[in-house]
Amino acid sequence: MILTLTPNPSIDRTVALDGELVRGQVHRVASVTSQAGGKGVNISRAAVSADIPSIAVVPAAKDDPFVLELLGAGIDCRPVTPAGDVRVNLTVTEPDGTTTKLNSPGAGVLPLHLELMAQAVLVRASGADWTVLAGSLPVGAPAGFYADLVRRLREVGGRVAVDTSEAPLQALVDALPEAAPDLMKPNGEELASFTGGDADELEANPAATAAAARQLIDRGVGAVLATLGGNGAVLVTPEGAWHATPPPTTVVSTVGAGDSSLFGYLLGDIRGLPAPDRLALAVAYGSAAAGLPGTTIPQPSQLRTELVGVTALGGTA
Repeated sequence: MILTLTPNPSIDRTVALDGELVRGQVHRVASVTSQAGGKGVNISRAAVSADIPSIAVVPAAKDDPFVLELLGAGIDCRPVTPAGDVRVNLTVTEPDGTTTKLNSPGAGVLPLHLELMAQAVLVRASGADWTVLAGSLPVGAPAGFYADLVRRLREVGGRVAVDTSEAPLQALVDALPEAAPDLMKPNGEELASFTGGDADELEANPAATAAAARQLIDRGVGAVLATLGGNGAVLVTPEGAWHATPPPTTVVSTVGAGDSSLFGYLLGDIRGLPAPDRLALAVAYGSAAAGLPGTTIPQPSQLRTELVGVTALGGTA
């Protein structure tokens, strides 16, 4: 079972244009889709589509259409008292795959709201194969919320994965090794933000990515899955490092591709696959998601894992 926490969920509204986005101009819209989302929610969706049980903890009212949509999709949604309405995020996609995101901040939270979310996770974590803490934090939450929750989860047991960015990511890194999760999933830009590297170089150079990720391993993190967009992903563990290249993909929307990659890795781990095969499954999921509109989660039948190339990286251990 995969337990997810999305402390700042969103209604993801995607507007697909039939041409290039030009600032200040009137555009024709090809389609509009709307879906209950957020990083943890996306991972729970992927789990259910792969017949892996998942519990999604989200701050929302029990009768909120957001919750009802998740329940209707077969996700065991456990809502906790919210600070306000679920926010709306807008994504604009162009025919060449270029994606523009406009994310709203959402309602501000009080310590009570944060503790309700933490308790909802802590009471269920021991029964999960993985607990995933994912996404941004709501307004009013301290940057160290994830780091503190990882420490508390260590006392409960079970493995923890964290996928976040900006101040919450930096706070987690600053709290290592005491708050070291079993898995972190930064992208190239996020990895560069706290290792001092150049984001463009990391995106283009898997060896440099592996060397940067090794800094986290040396500080107690169990594994680092660094996603590199069209250049695939790098996995670093205490045992080694690998780079995977994606199959040929016509990019439609990159929204949710990283979430799908993270789920692919978790699925491979649950299946007992070795590290290179976990990485291959992660990249297969991420590339399949990039080829689908909006935040659509790929079905297992849409994966092309056999077309993912994996190579070992030397000199990083």
